[in-house]
Amino acid sequence: MRGVNAEPRPAAPSPHPVQAAPAPGGPARRLWIPAAALAAVGGAFAYVAAVDPNEPGHYPVCPLWRFTGLYCPGCGGLRSAHAFAHGDLATAFQDNALAVAAFLALAALWTVWVVRTVRGRPMRLELPSAARWALGASVLVFTVVRNLPFGAWLHP
Repeated sequence: MRGVNAEPRPAAPSPHPVQAAPAPGGPARRLWIPAAALAAVGGAFAYVAAVDPNEPGHYPVCPLWRFTGLYCPGCGGLRSAHAFAHGDLATAFQDNALAVAAFLALAALWTVWVVRTVRGRPMRLELPSAARWALGASVLVFTVVRNLPFGAWLHP
C-alpha cells in the first residue's frame, strides 16, 4: 500500500520503439532535398574534375601549409577529388587518403538517406560518443603522422 506522500512509480519502458510518422508527400516530392544535395556535390566534383588543382593559380594555397609548412587533414583534398573524379583511386589515396575515405562514407550515407526518404522515414545521424571520439582521434592521428618524417607517404 502506498502512503500519501509516496512518489508515483515510473512507467515501464515500452518493448516496442516509437516509429516516426512518415514524411508528407510521395517519394518523388520527398526526394528533392537529397537530389539537390547530390546536384550540389556533383557540381563541385565536376568543377574540380574540369579545373585541375595540380596547376598553380586555380585554387588558393592552404593557409596552414603556407605559414607553417604543416599539412592539415584537408591538404591534398582537391587533388584527391580531382583524381577520384577521373577514376584514379591510387593517386586519390596518395593525395589524401582521409578524403577518399570521406568521399566513400558520404556516398554510403547519401544512399541510406535516399532509401530512408523513399520509405518515408526521417534521416537521423546519431553517432555514439565513442564513435565521435574515435573519428576525431583518427583525424588527429592522420594529421600528426602525415607531418612526421616516417609519414612522408601521406604527404599530398
